[in-house]
Amino acid sequence: MQLRFTKMQGCANDYIYLDCRANGVPENIAALCRALSPRHFAVGADGIICICAPETPGADATMRMYNADGSEGKMCGNGIRCVAQWLREHEPALAQKSPLEIDTRSGRKTLTARGEGVWQVEMGSYSTYAADLPAQNMGEGPLVNVPLAVQGQTWNVTCISVGNPHCVTIVRDTGALKLEEIGPAFEKHENFPEQINTEFVQVIDATHLKMRVWERGSGETYACGTGTCATVAAMIEQGVCPREADVSVQLLGGTLTIRIDADGQIRMTGPAKTVYEGVAEI
Repeated sequence: MQLRFTKMQGCANDYIYLDCRANGVPENIAALCRALSPRHFAVGADGIICICAPETPGADATMRMYNADGSEGKMCGNGIRCVAQWLREHEPALAQKSPLEIDTRSGRKTLTARGEGVWQVEMGSYSTYAADLPAQNMGEGPLVNVPLAVQGQTWNVTCISVGNPHCVTIVRDTGALKLEEIGPAFEKHENFPEQINTEFVQVIDATHLKMRVWERGSGETYACGTGTCATVAAMIEQGVCPREADVSVQLLGGTLTIRIDADGQIRMTGPAKTVYEGVAEI
């Protein structure tokens, strides 16, 4: 059986995109993720994103995102920019439309074109409270600069929900991290019953950060849009970064710009690019 797909990436956070608007998400989506995501042995990706029919009145499409291990995530910031770009390239009725409205498991998101292959996403607000992550054994919140014991070491972390859960910690040098050793211990920490995405951030100055990320279900990725938003939110909560200013976050795969307004609303701007169209034998 053949499966047609589009390979796309935003800051090297790459996914396999399926047009599911007519038939919905494949019943075997988890198995497809595990079969097609491994690098060197298959298409290779951070997972699969399904572009589905809109679920709410006035929306243009729905995004469903699945990690490399087959688990479903509620939101993907880099992925949703690629969905907008895919709609522009594949749906004639939407080729010139901006903004676009895309439903997600974390609510509807508005995306505005900011240049060729560049989109701004209105990501909504964030929360530092345990119930919204969820988190346990850490108090009810706000979970800002609180201790977390991981592999015998105490880290000061800030926990942020932006529709999915993140744990952010400041480090001196992101390049010196042995992320493959510590990432899984954060991801599966008992304090996070639904597991956690973890961001390690190096502060360059008040509006420039460097970040590496360990994503639940996928491991280290070259970028994470929601994680970048969570990182800037965490730095604002700790007084490192200002509100109402563009903050540039350098990731392994590129740079995203995050702006958090006085009311806590987050805007993320970054690239989205088609890599190739393909057919996989499944």
